[in-house]
Amino acid sequence: MFRKSFISLCILLITCSVNAQQENVPIDHDVYTFLKEMSVKKIIADVHDDNPSMSRAEVKKHLKEISAKSNELSKTEKNILKKYQDEFYDEEADSTNTYQMFKGDNGYSSDLSGLLSDKIKYTYSYKNEGINAYLNILGRGIYGTEFSPKVPNTELFDIGIRFRGTLAEKVGYSISFIKGAIEGNNAFAATIDPRMNYNFQYVENGENLGNYSFTEGYLKYNTQPYKNMNISFEIGREKMKFGYGYGDKLVLSGNSPVMDFIKLDFKYGIFSFSSWTASTVGEYDKIRDSNYTKYIATNRMKLSFTNLFDIGVGESIVYSGRGIDLAYINPFVFLKFSEMSLQDRDNGTLWFDMQTHFLKNLEFQGTFFMDDDPFGNLSDLSNFIDKTGWQLGIFWYSPFSISDLSLIAEYTKIRPFVYSHVNPKNTYTAWGQILGDQIGPNSDEFLLRAAYNINSSLRMNFDYQFIRHGANIYDAKGNLIFNSGGDVFITHRVADPIDVKFLSGERINTNIITLDLKYEPIRMVFFDLVIKRIWQKDVAKDISTNTSYSDLTLTLEF
Repeated sequence: MFRKSFISLCILLITCSVNAQQENVPIDHDVYTFLKEMSVKKIIADVHDDNPSMSRAEVKKHLKEISAKSNELSKTEKNILKKYQDEFYDEEADSTNTYQMFKGDNGYSSDLSGLLSDKIKYTYSYKNEGINAYLNILGRGIYGTEFSPKVPNTELFDIGIRFRGTLAEKVGYSISFIKGAIEGNNAFAATIDPRMNYNFQYVENGENLGNYSFTEGYLKYNTQPYKNMNISFEIGREKMKFGYGYGDKLVLSGNSPVMDFIKLDFKYGIFSFSSWTASTVGEYDKIRDSNYTKYIATNRMKLSFTNLFDIGVGESIVYSGRGIDLAYINPFVFLKFSEMSLQDRDNGTLWFDMQTHFLKNLEFQGTFFMDDDPFGNLSDLSNFIDKTGWQLGIFWYSPFSISDLSLIAEYTKIRPFVYSHVNPKNTYTAWGQILGDQIGPNSDEFLLRAAYNINSSLRMNFDYQFIRHGANIYDAKGNLIFNSGGDVFITHRVADPIDVKFLSGERINTNIITLDLKYEPIRMVFFDLVIKRIWQKDVAKDISTNTSYSDLTLTLEF
């Protein structure tokens, strides 16, 4: 019986033709920015940026919707659309728009001149009934320099591959790895590429040459059993973001380590649901036996009312000290109640969020985040138990009828002790990095952002951030004398005061200005210039520090 079923499955996989690419588009791909702007402009419907990962098939569907309303697009938007149509309309790929280094049977060009053209580029690709595969070589170089205080320059160089494709229209897969080396100031490498903070080779620093590596891979099954119903199941490792936020997200910002996970997504009509469990590690310790695994389980449901708003509720549990707990894999229970039935050992969070869609070119969104005992003390906002945070933002596209311009304003407030836990191993962190908003507890932030598509190849982003933080106070010997709740790894202690006011402690104010220019002179060749200046002042000690640096990144895909 099993043998017959296996043979039938193999026949199905071989005989199905592939029209829809089910592999995911990397979460940092620029196409997400374009789709977001088109969503705010009401050219397309909601792009679910609370759970933003999309398959190539879904991106292609959105591009077709945009194409149908091309008369409403600016000249630059039309050119951007054309650029992404060449990339995601796989069935229309031919020698005029696609280059392949090693010649195959797909009809793509293979002349060496194609490397310097505007064609989409592959090292090799294969397409047949029921299966396709695409191979890219990935290369990147970063040159970083700090102007104040002056430090030696840093260069990062890495190379890798990405192998992706779809089986039988329903199974998407991807495998990628990158290996890199560091020249110059090793410490400054983590400033220009924050991923170094949670890379084992870099942090351990046990070799003569600074080096690092990253790997991702997943298998994703997607099906549409009925009209307007979509179900997907994924197992693997890739970068994820979750929840709303134009700057950092309160729930899962994407600025933490890539985690291993199993994930279920369901959508039918106005209802959508996501459930995932991910594993990661705690803070790094040179003593290997002191390192440990931790798990994050998350459920979220959302109702989407077309041309009105989306409203959702989500929850998560962070736990450690044991293997995967079956109670938290179950998508059909309230995780916090399960956690209480398991003797209240773990760190639970709950959040509510909303995003509007009823105004053209104008979008509002907000998140209210509650940590641990969400309803325990909301009436007393100075009690340390009130571990809450909230975020409000506005996205204005084409302000004052200026095409291709975006303006964003956002305010974030995170009360003391948010993301922390009585068990330090259950903090809302991975590899020592906060999973949510990077400003951390006992902080707030004002964010202003302007972004402008100068043309289809050049985009400019300008950010201004003002961050206030109430840090813990230590004496001259390094002993903690006042716990303000500003350190995610130091929980409230018995001797600490019950009432902890927001921004109490040692006040640190930070102003950050960032200019980012992204340029794609030819397809699959990217330059990214970042110039950043940071002014930080310790108000209590009247000490100011100024930092400025820039980095230039060249990225190649072929």
